[in-house]
Amino acid sequence: MEGCPGQTFQVSLLLSHLLAGPAYASDVLMQPYLSSWDELVRFMEALGPMVGLISKEIESKTSIIRQLALLSKESPEAELGPDIHSINSVRTETGAENNPEASQHTGAYHSVRSMIWVELNRGLVDFNHQTDSGCRTLLRLHRALLWLKLFLQKLAETPAAGRLRSPSELCREAYQSTLANHHTWFVRRAAELAFIAMPERGFFFKLVCVQSQEELNVVLNRVVQAIGEIYDRTQKALEENNMLDLP
Repeated sequence: MEGCPGQTFQVSLLLSHLLAGPAYASDVLMQPYLSSWDELVRFMEALGPMVGLISKEIESKTSIIRQLALLSKESPEAELGPDIHSINSVRTETGAENNPEASQHTGAYHSVRSMIWVELNRGLVDFNHQTDSGCRTLLRLHRALLWLKLFLQKLAETPAAGRLRSPSELCREAYQSTLANHHTWFVRRAAELAFIAMPERGFFFKLVCVQSQEELNVVLNRVVQAIGEIYDRTQKALEENNMLDLP
């Protein structure tokens, strides 16, 4: 997939980050995960200032995790220390022994599962009150990722008969079945205004450098598949640790 000259958002770059995310048997590397979000933020900002407002909330979440990772590296007590053997044993069981880089990356925020493991063991995850833990922040990003996944999936669908629905309608539908369930009335109203101002379908052709709906389908389906892999792995990790309803 080639780059799109003159554009801030690059679908090829998004796809490369997404494909670099999966690790071991069921983990997700944090650096490409956050880089994927950087590109998705550019995607949302390209859709106009109203949708860009939503992206600001996303940026605040990725910044929290990046700051936690930075603090973890700067503070000696934030390193995994002897307990890293516990994580490495799990990674070995899931095939990490075949990865020569596995032993080189042992930071607390190296991956989704390492972050969950470390924050749980340090008592940083509160199941009853809001905190700025990486796990709670990840959950918010995770919910937003499902919204974008469903939106892009719908945008790539070609109905057997009838008209192609507008991106505004499709994005609203995806939002109502995902993020709307976790937002206040005020946020939902702001989102509705953003969807009304969303560009028409032709804009998305230019955004990903294609000429037709058929070409758009091919590109978006590849992206949706890659997002799905990241989403499913993250969902499994959060679900196994009872984190799908963190306040």
